Amino acid sequence: MPLSRLNTEQYRAATAKRGYNLIIASAGTGKTSTIVGRIAFLLQNDIHPKQILLLTFTNKASAEMIERVGRFFSPKIAGEIESGTFHAVAYRYLKEHLHITLKTPKELKILFKSLFERRIFSEHSSAAVYSSQYLYDSHSLYLNSGSSLSFGEWVCQKIPAQAPYVQIYEDVLAEFDELKRYHNYADYNDLLLLFRREIAKNALGFEEVLCDEYQDTNPLQDSILQTLRPKSLFCVGDYDQSIYAFNGADIGIIGSFADKYPQAQVFSLSKNYRSSAEILSLADRVIKHNPRIYPKNLEVIKEGVFPPPKLLGFDELFAQYQGIAKHIALSNYKHEDIAIIFRNNASADGLEASLRELGISCRRKGSTSFFDSKEVNIVLDICAIAIYPRDMMAYIHILGYGKGIGNAMAKDIYESLLRLGDGVALRGLFSPDSKVRPYEQRAKNTELGLFDDFFALQAKNRFDAHISKRFASHPILEHPKLSVKGAQFLDRFFTMLGEIKELKSPKNLIARIVHSEFFKDIAHNLAQSRAKNKDGSIDSDRLQKAQDSLQRKVSLLQDLACNYQEVGKFLNAMILGSSEASEGSGVNLLSVHASKGLEFRDVYIVDLMEGRFPNVKLMNKGGSLEEERRLMYVAITRAKENLVLSYAKRDVLKGIEYEPSRFLYEAKLLHKNART
Repeated sequence: MPLSRLNTEQYRAATAKRGYNLIIASAGTGKTSTIVGRIAFLLQNDIHPKQILLLTFTNKASAEMIERVGRFFSPKIAGEIESGTFHAVAYRYLKEHLHITLKTPKELKILFKSLFERRIFSEHSSAAVYSSQYLYDSHSLYLNSGSSLSFGEWVCQKIPAQAPYVQIYEDVLAEFDELKRYHNYADYNDLLLLFRREIAKNALGFEEVLCDEYQDTNPLQDSILQTLRPKSLFCVGDYDQSIYAFNGADIGIIGSFADKYPQAQVFSLSKNYRSSAEILSLADRVIKHNPRIYPKNLEVIKEGVFPPPKLLGFDELFAQYQGIAKHIALSNYKHEDIAIIFRNNASADGLEASLRELGISCRRKGSTSFFDSKEVNIVLDICAIAIYPRDMMAYIHILGYGKGIGNAMAKDIYESLLRLGDGVALRGLFSPDSKVRPYEQRAKNTELGLFDDFFALQAKNRFDAHISKRFASHPILEHPKLSVKGAQFLDRFFTMLGEIKELKSPKNLIARIVHSEFFKDIAHNLAQSRAKNKDGSIDSDRLQKAQDSLQRKVSLLQDLACNYQEVGKFLNAMILGSSEASEGSGVNLLSVHASKGLEFRDVYIVDLMEGRFPNVKLMNKGGSLEEERRLMYVAITRAKENLVLSYAKRDVLKGIEYEPSRFLYEAKLLHKNART
């Protein structure tokens, strides 16, 4: 059983008296085993699995823990435990009770921008007006901060010079919220806010809530823990690994646990099973420069003789990447056991190019490039259309690919389908009400005294010779700006949806989509555009690469779909888990944030120069040296046996001279009199 496998410290924590318990679990000390042991303890003490809530930082982490619980009890019992990230748990509850449609920030930023750009700002301040994206992101940070101030007050407190603009900002946000409510759209912040509101009204009755990575909770998430009002709270974290301040995480939450809960017990796990003694010693030399919240003294359990951490210095930035690639090429170990960790995403391209130049495969995690690709979004949007009757944005995205259609006409067509289908777009497509006018005349622009656009409907049968009989004379073809190619595009759209609308399996649904003439036509156009030269000609080599890349992404999406039985759950996982996905195989290229929770035999930490790591620019924008140092600690403690650190003296292309990172001096890998 799980409890029998724990060491003394882990066992003491896992079997703690129910109440408020905080477990300080340093890197490599077996926090996952402790959490699994705690769940086993609860189940053995007659707590029903449905009365247990497990909150983790990634859905992958919760799946691994639940799988381990299932080995000892049964998959059925383990599966009854509510588990996942804050957002995943909130989404499942809200989907059942409020029928919301989850949208990614990228999608909603497009909608938000369309509202923002209608505003006119007069120059009343020395401060520049926020861009729509910055306003969206600032509002997200405000929501996660749990501030009692209004958004306008919060902005003015931070940047007083923004005061003349806050009323317009708040007006845009109010219109945006109203539009989201009308379409039942929710973003990540909405999930937590709505979930907190609902659980405040309806107690969920959990006997114990377990919260992993507690050091990275933000005030909004912490307020959910308090609103849940569990009889017992079991929080696991490490203040030295708190690295998400940019996303609103507050290290003060874990630091004040004992003050918030006077009856709290605090346990520490000090036996490190992951890293060699010299790697841990180096990590300790760096992190001890931060203030201590809880005492920590790690004990090395790993046995064996391992090389000491190595520092490599290079004259030039790109030469550093090439040197690291050559170093890896000489390794006899599997590339999957090797990670290169960087502070700035700008490092990744140079590293990938250097590795591939030597024929070394690699993969990048934490990048959203896969889920940002048009071909992946097209497939996911079509899946959404198949199951969500009022997903306006999915329709606009898809129909906007039609020749001569664009987003404005796509919105007209979607609204026409709603009108023809009495509020259900698919009904309007397949069973249109012939008594309903498909398009309404545009509203009058009172300032100009004119109609915004001349909107005289055209004969719906004018394209019948060019389209299928089933779609012939459809009312949406009356749009005056629709061309023959646009009508043929809508015909293929109609045919494809007719083939997929009854499919329930994500795997079968995606297979049918990617083999449809509709998708093939869009995919062909995407590949052509990516291979086009400046003079309009097509580069055959680039075309083949574009087609291969497109097919690879679609195949990966099909593979992901095999793990799900329901389309809704599949779409939910693709949105909530996009940052956990990775492409390819081989050496792992990771930002420090993406490396969190992972471990590798060999770790390379690159670009250890002042300005880059620590990132002085981000420190000046609200970060801190203490957080940069915690990032360094996280990067170091990913290594199990072999650790290589590197820096460069200059960037020739940008004409920048670098000094070695202060962390190299704190680690005693360099000494002040040796500074170059």
